[in-house]
Amino acid sequence: MNKRQLAIAAALFGLAQPVVAAAQPAAAHNTDRVRSVRMPSVPAGHVYFWPRPGQMGAAWDYSPPGYKEADPRVKRSAGSYDSHASVTVYAISYQPGGQCLYRAIYPDDYSDNWEWAGKFDGVSDTTMGCAAG
Repeated sequence: MNKRQLAIAAALFGLAQPVVAAAQPAAAHNTDRVRSVRMPSVPAGHVYFWPRPGQMGAAWDYSPPGYKEADPRVKRSAGSYDSHASVTVYAISYQPGGQCLYRAIYPDDYSDNWEWAGKFDGVSDTTMGCAAG
């Protein structure tokens, strides 16, 4: 069936509105929805950290339980993250004098421009006795 035949059939069966709507140009992209499409997809149970804001660069993967030292490409330079872990995990930052800080990362939490980028040393499923920071 060609376009003209489809239009006639649609008019006869009261389907003209969907055909007309389908023929209209697509609406401008809604930037509020951009965040709902995540590329690359983070698997359930994992947290990805990227070296640059906007989830750019090669992702480093953490999945609980336990502590994992950050990979050199994201250590002290994790510009963004996306968590699909089922539990809260904690970014860890080691401070001079043997102290440490943690920052909670909740399930389904993300940041495309992470303020902790320069502090990130590792991640754990516990606060490891660190102070909130």
